Amino acid sequence: MTHFIKVDTSNVEAETGAPAPDRIVSGTPTFRTWNVEETAAGIYAGVWEATPGKWRITYDEWEFCHILGGVSVLTEDGGEARTMRAGDSFVLRPGFNGTWEVLETTRKEYVIHLPVASG
Repeated sequence: MTHFIKVDTSNVEAETGAPAPDRIVSGTPTFRTWNVEETAAGIYAGVWEATPGKWRITYDEWEFCHILGGVSVLTEDGGEARTMRAGDSFVLRPGFNGTWEVLETTRKEYVIHLPVASG
């Protein structure tokens, strides 16, 4: 088993999806996700893409994002709107609530860490 994984989506089939209908604020956004890493410990990594639209987001997880292309605006409830473009990186922490608006189809690399349930 190797401990190195290249983020390469060429041999990964995209999963498709969309925000839950009750979360959509505007538009008809759709998602494509290429997971290259998924562990029982709640770690996910890969590439995600979304088409234009705006929806509400709520984070229980920790996520690192690096924008590869497109333009999106993230707005935390009660906070300022932040425009993200190719080359921008950011972290969303558990407890982030707000909106994600895709102005131009956006593609990002991500690493997600889900909280571990205590037993």
